[in-house]
Amino acid sequence: MNPNRKPLLRLSYGVLFTALITSGIPAFALESDRHQPIEIEADQGSLDQHNQSTVFSGQVRVRQGTMFINADRVEANRDKAGNQTILANGSPVTFGQQLDKNNKVYGQANAVSYASQSGVVTLTGNAKITRGSDSAQGQSIIYNTRAETYTVRGGKNGRVHIVIQPQKQK
Repeated sequence: MNPNRKPLLRLSYGVLFTALITSGIPAFALESDRHQPIEIEADQGSLDQHNQSTVFSGQVRVRQGTMFINADRVEANRDKAGNQTILANGSPVTFGQQLDKNNKVYGQANAVSYASQSGVVTLTGNAKITRGSDSAQGQSIIYNTRAETYTVRGGKNGRVHIVIQPQKQK
């Protein structure tokens, strides 16, 4: 990271993390993360208040507590009805969060999108999510935050790869 680069904006605009991290993970996140400031660092950033559009580009780093997103470009939009869409692109986009004392989640894909109206998070292009020792990877992973359902679509040779560890007995 460039030591001369300063945070472009420090926002309390929680849409970005709520969409890509908190609502995209079917687990309880650290409650303390939600009360932390959001810091965004990028080479460039623009906010169009009238059109409710924000774009960050160039080594975008977004942090809030233990949550993070790294991307080449992040765009967030809100329509007149209040519906939000977010698209992060990168080589790859990476994201993660400490869920609780013993669990972390990490993910990556070439593109990550979220639509608040449908509640769907889509990871496209070399998609992978890891939670503890469990993982899912394929060409795309679609997570419906409302129904709490996943769809993993084929990667290399049209196949998906899922690893689910056995649960420890109490």
